[in-house]
Amino acid sequence: MSFAESGYQGRFRRIGGMVADMLLPPLCLGCGEAVVSHGGVCASCWRGLTFIEPPVCPVLGTPLPPGSPDGTLSAAAIAAPPPFARLRAPCRYDRTARRLVTAFKYGDRLESASLLTRLMVRAGHECIGASDICVPVPLHWSRLLARRYNQAAEMSRAICAATGLDYVPHALRRIRATKHQVGLKQLERALNVTGAFSVPEHVRHQILGKRVLLVDDVYTTGATVTAAARALRRFGAGEVNVLVFARVLDEV
Repeated sequence: MSFAESGYQGRFRRIGGMVADMLLPPLCLGCGEAVVSHGGVCASCWRGLTFIEPPVCPVLGTPLPPGSPDGTLSAAAIAAPPPFARLRAPCRYDRTARRLVTAFKYGDRLESASLLTRLMVRAGHECIGASDICVPVPLHWSRLLARRYNQAAEMSRAICAATGLDYVPHALRRIRATKHQVGLKQLERALNVTGAFSVPEHVRHQILGKRVLLVDDVYTTGATVTAAARALRRFGAGEVNVLVFARVLDEV
């Protein structure tokens, strides 16, 4: 390809992008206001995100008091050690994060995956570095049919593209249709997902002895990822790390 041809192609792409922006102007993923480019958020929504900064509990990823020594465990991690090795989330699940997740999950805003996963990769470098494969938390087939896509799978695919982890989308199966977790109390959430996950026999060799990065959008009480991590461990995974976009923090 000649330099002139390359220059023409670049010009055509820029013109095409300008036309696309006129027909479908870029809008903020959080509030719908006009922004400079597709797949971004406005300044107000960016300021509305509450980022989780170190120091954090090395297991649960919850914020610790400033000056806490490295390796300090949170009270929750000591009282009830989870079946996963570590969990990380870039953001607190507050109003702006909730809007982003809701638009992505229910509003067909698939372009949100790029922004959300960029933040997840930055915050989850420990989890990613300690993992061999990436597995999304699955939806039951009936819910997938109604929603048309699994947001955790879209996140996992983007994370693998950015990091080089092997994407194993069917390692976990949700074998029981569960109620929506929203509105359920902590014990009800745990009971709702107990026994809901399994690893199909024909893919068990793909997780055997592997360090798994388990991906979901939100960590609330931990019932879903706990049940999913237990299933992975039960069927041979060597270790499970959890990476989500946002998590509920009742205590900081």
